[in-house]
Amino acid sequence: MQATTVLVEGESDRLAVEALALRLGHDLTAARVFVVAMGGATSIVHFLDRYGPNGAGHRLLGVCDAGESGGIARALERAGIGSGPLADLGFHVCHADLEDELIRCLGVDAVLKVIEAQGELASFRLLQRQPSQRERPVTSQLRRFFRGRSGNKVRYAPLLIDALPAGHAPPPLAGLVASFSQ
Repeated sequence: MQATTVLVEGESDRLAVEALALRLGHDLTAARVFVVAMGGATSIVHFLDRYGPNGAGHRLLGVCDAGESGGIARALERAGIGSGPLADLGFHVCHADLEDELIRCLGVDAVLKVIEAQGELASFRLLQRQPSQRERPVTSQLRRFFRGRSGNKVRYAPLLIDALPAGHAPPPLAGLVASFSQ
């Protein structure tokens, strides 16, 4: 069985993909699926060289933010993986980023419940009162909350996955995890 390497931008993406895969019953170890955080999308060339057709020869999949999709597409083409829509190449694109996808899939109220369960709702409310945040939509404030404190993205990614109703997942993550068994 050929190994599959799933390239994701960061550690929070890795944790979210692994949490969703586990929740959907995938045994990543048995299926030889390895989720690799690249430390940023601009590092993809290194990982394509290492795991792609000129390296270990793994089947490659991934997820990226919309803002990084052009660079990812160019890197995949240069590595000989192909060109065309990223989804056709096994790479799924988040509208803005993973947190945006999770917020939209869960809804603001459910995300606030997760934050409250972590004892940080007062901290989020404080952020909302900052002059630079007051006029911004709640979804933008939530994304700022997750990015604002070191470790928050990593901490909250699996918690937000766990909060998803059964059978619901952001389309880019659902598509990616579904492709593990294809």
